[in-house]
Amino acid sequence: MEDGDSDAPVGGSSTTTSRHAFEDDAGKTVFSVSIIENTEEEYGLYVWPCSIVLAEYVWQQKTRFAGANVVELGAGTSLPGLVAAKLGADVTLTDDANRVEVLENIRRVCDLNNLNCNVLGLTWGVWDISIFSLRPTIIIGADVLYENSAFDDLFSTVAFLLQSSPGSVFITTYHNRSGHHLIEFLMVKWGLKCEKLLDGFAFMPSHKASNLSGNIQLAEIVLNCEPVKVIQNAYINFKGNFISNWRHLRIKAKIKASHW
Repeated sequence: MEDGDSDAPVGGSSTTTSRHAFEDDAGKTVFSVSIIENTEEEYGLYVWPCSIVLAEYVWQQKTRFAGANVVELGAGTSLPGLVAAKLGADVTLTDDANRVEVLENIRRVCDLNNLNCNVLGLTWGVWDISIFSLRPTIIIGADVLYENSAFDDLFSTVAFLLQSSPGSVFITTYHNRSGHHLIEFLMVKWGLKCEKLLDGFAFMPSHKASNLSGNIQLAEIVLNCEPVKVIQNAYINFKGNFISNWRHLRIKAKIKASHW
């Protein structure tokens, strides 16, 4: 079955299983990943183009991901994270703790592909006890920059994870929408910088790219190594420096005092 093709729904069901193949330089399939999708449910149960692009990037960066400690944020159907697991990474797949049906689908997909991944409910900007045990060397997220109101919580979570694991990187694919300037501002606010920016279709095999649409970009984001004062001055007129933002968020967080 060709990459991205789906088994036909059975008995009028909206649930399908799509298969995504990953090939060597000669065009021979090395492995495939099967994804359970539900076209009538919310966006978390569908494989979006950004997920396919990020999964292909993970595959092409196979030596980088082999043996890495990987956390996928907003995993949804989890295609990129599952590819990382196929490559030998230690993978934790996360999605909003309130989206029980998505988390259950992630577990089913792991079982379907015979992969042993940790599945974790993680809500951006909510400092539950589970986030403190994560020490990723690579954080990934496909199409997590889709809702402007969630950007601040996302970047605060990314910044926390990067701080927890020095030298780590956040790799994300996203549609280049009107929120680009907000993304730039929030990266400065949370002490982050874009280290690499690629056209999402530049590295895609032609037969995969032809099935996708949109203006998709891939970014690698890391902590900004500039002195703290430089970062503070960049956004002191907004919500203060990185530390004050962090304390403000901790006060708002819905966790017990004992977690601190």
